[in-house]
Amino acid sequence: MAQITLDAIGDAVLVVDSKGILIYLNKVAETLTGWLRKEALGRPVEQVFFIFDGVTRERAESPAQRAINEGRTVELALGSVLIRRDGSDMAIEDSAAPIRNHLGEIAGAVIVFHDASQSGTVMQEMSHNAQHDFLTGLPNRMLLTERLTQAIGMADRHRKQLALLFLDLDFFKQINDSYGHSVGDHLLQEVAVEIAACVRSTDTISRHGGDEFVILLTEIAERQDAIQVAEKLLARFAEPRVIDGHELRIHLSIGISVYPENGLDAETLMHNADTAMYNAKGNGRNSYQFFRQVQSGP
Repeated sequence: MAQITLDAIGDAVLVVDSKGILIYLNKVAETLTGWLRKEALGRPVEQVFFIFDGVTRERAESPAQRAINEGRTVELALGSVLIRRDGSDMAIEDSAAPIRNHLGEIAGAVIVFHDASQSGTVMQEMSHNAQHDFLTGLPNRMLLTERLTQAIGMADRHRKQLALLFLDLDFFKQINDSYGHSVGDHLLQEVAVEIAACVRSTDTISRHGGDEFVILLTEIAERQDAIQVAEKLLARFAEPRVIDGHELRIHLSIGISVYPENGLDAETLMHNADTAMYNAKGNGRNSYQFFRQVQSGP
């Protein structure tokens, strides 16, 4: 039952006796080391589990021997690399713990490890998903806020301006209701591609859910730079387009805020660009408008 259990888990497991001789390895360990069980058993563990430091390329001490000598669980240093039987290498993460008999004496050690490159890929994927919109692949609000904050610092240092363009697709709900969400999703994906064609590679396009997009124009020289992008966007969407066999006409309402004139922090600039966008909608849609501070008093 113990052997069945060890063969069923996802990590590689090696067991050595008190002299460092390999007395067990599970199926995952066979796969990762490249050694078959019948060929590996009875060998010094260093022959099967040959590891070195991925930075210095120096051979690393056996974690099993350390666990036996120190009588405690030890972890392998980050960046450790396993040399497999065929000579290829693999980044790994592992730990080793001493095994004690019924008298409490150390009788050997167990090494548990896994392919670190796989966990790194998973972590990268999770990080990407947390910062990007699932439908379009564009940065989401969280990543935009981070980039906007950095851009404000750069603009201040270089004595430049920056602009936020808040875009909303006019009558998008009617498209969803008339043709279905699949058509709406495909439209949003095409809009993301079209917007990218209108800005620089150094700018950021973000989707905020629904039919709202935000463009961050970094280090612009004057307001006219934002106007040029807004007019380019309106012109690009002026002609109808065919999505899944349906001819659709897309109109944009665009609100613009400029740093430092319309705000000194990310939250204020976002709010003011959003306000300007709603003002553009109220003034007839399919247009752009800059944020204007409401004057108080006479």
